[in-house]
Amino acid sequence: MLDATTRSRGTASAPSSAEVSGLVITPPVLPPVTSSVAAPSAPRGPLARCARLLLSPWARFGLLLALLATAASVVLMFEPQRLVSDGWPPQFGGGLAAVVFGVAYGLCTVAFVPRPVLNLAAGALFGSWLGLAAALGGTVLGAGLAFGLGRLLGQDALRPLLRAGWLRSADGQLSRHGFRSMMALRLFPGVPFWAANYCASVSRMRASSFLLATALGSIPNTAAYAVAGSQASSPTSPAFLVSVAVIAVPAMAGTVFAWRKRHHLRGR
Repeated sequence: MLDATTRSRGTASAPSSAEVSGLVITPPVLPPVTSSVAAPSAPRGPLARCARLLLSPWARFGLLLALLATAASVVLMFEPQRLVSDGWPPQFGGGLAAVVFGVAYGLCTVAFVPRPVLNLAAGALFGSWLGLAAALGGTVLGAGLAFGLGRLLGQDALRPLLRAGWLRSADGQLSRHGFRSMMALRLFPGVPFWAANYCASVSRMRASSFLLATALGSIPNTAAYAVAGSQASSPTSPAFLVSVAVIAVPAMAGTVFAWRKRHHLRGR
């Protein structure tokens, strides 16, 4: 019998002693091992609820509104537009004054102070070239601050509200073509500076594209205002007239472009 099995199946193994005796030994079944360490649960209690409430999107958006309202109130109290008429404090001069002015410029733009006033003041106080450098540095600083505040404190609360067709169209344009869109907004001013900053922060535009487009696109307009401010005492000079033309032509071109594209945005 074993020889037949060996020929049909190959080499047969020797039977165990349990098989010979007719007994089958079944290994014992062990109960599953459960971990005694429970998974950490979410913290509960009044402090945890308060923390979640403070970190919610609308709480952060409320903080953003409070910060902007405070900054605007401070600006109204100090009246930075007086720099054009009263001049720069005498204790500051040269490059240090330009750096201080650039920082103040950036903070003022976050608080909704119009850039044309600040650009004119830069030209009147420091001349064309140094005024341009101070104003351009303040422009990038203010844009970066506004973008960061809007992205951190306002984006999560405001993005779900982009339901209208023209809002979704504008958001898609800024998100997909951030550098090109922001460059156009800076070169052809029509949208207020602060509004463009906060709208870009709510979109999905990259911060690097936003800052680079702001720096490059703001040069012509800022330079024109700085020259106009430096030549304000002689409004009939060629430099002043050219700077006014450089300011007016892009503004009119931006207005015409926006008027022609209004139906396109509404249709989408």
